[in-house]
Amino acid sequence: MNPIMRKYEARVELANSLLCVGLDADPSRIPARFADDPHPQFAFNRWIIEQTAPYVAAYKPNMAFYEGRGADGWRDLQMTVDYLRQHHPDIVTVCDAKRADISTTNDGYVRAVFDQLGFDSVTLNPYLGGEALRPFLQRTDKVCIILCRTSNPGSGEIQSLIVEGKPVWKIVAERVRDRWNVGGNCMMVMGATYPDELREVRAIVGEMTLLVPGIGTQGGSVEQTVQMGRNRAGRGLMINASRGIIFSDDPADAARQLRDAINACR
Repeated sequence: MNPIMRKYEARVELANSLLCVGLDADPSRIPARFADDPHPQFAFNRWIIEQTAPYVAAYKPNMAFYEGRGADGWRDLQMTVDYLRQHHPDIVTVCDAKRADISTTNDGYVRAVFDQLGFDSVTLNPYLGGEALRPFLQRTDKVCIILCRTSNPGSGEIQSLIVEGKPVWKIVAERVRDRWNVGGNCMMVMGATYPDELREVRAIVGEMTLLVPGIGTQGGSVEQTVQMGRNRAGRGLMINASRGIIFSDDPADAARQLRDAINACR
């Protein structure tokens, strides 16, 4: 098994959790008490991590909230990943970057995400095809999370187009299964807002772990997500929640309640 997937499975067992918390540290929403810190996003993230870590199997910072602050945001992101590696090395880190470019340019993204920042995994856009994904896929020490059926309402504009009798999202799922996962280091993004498609993708990819956004504020159902998306072992899911936890009045309680709600459906 891929070492990051082995790490995830071990953390799922230890924490009895399929929960991924999105560290979407929007500077405009960070509580005022962190504003005067020289590293406000990191200070906020560190607090969220210590509140929620007992209930979490993965953390997923979205790059947009850090890149938007330039060098300061990048520094806070680096500090966040370093903190997780030092204090919670058993929790998987996901770089939500949705990277996609030609292969030689992706070489730089690979170094930035995996070697400079030190993430365990990264989200990738398959639109440029397998040749462009190859620099990431060749890193069999890491995990590549391919966008398949995303949770946003407008995703069907492209993803549901019918090509040779199949929707594009189904073709992507089959490509991951048949061509791109030769190193055993692929996952896929499947939105909780499309439970029927989630069920179909589970049938296509077998036991593969799926990153599932869309729970909570986007309206995805915990029960449907678990019932449609779990694998034969009752796992195979990394269920993400972001704003509903990190900006709640009590992040620890919010994380615990969602972890327990997911487990009640397993």
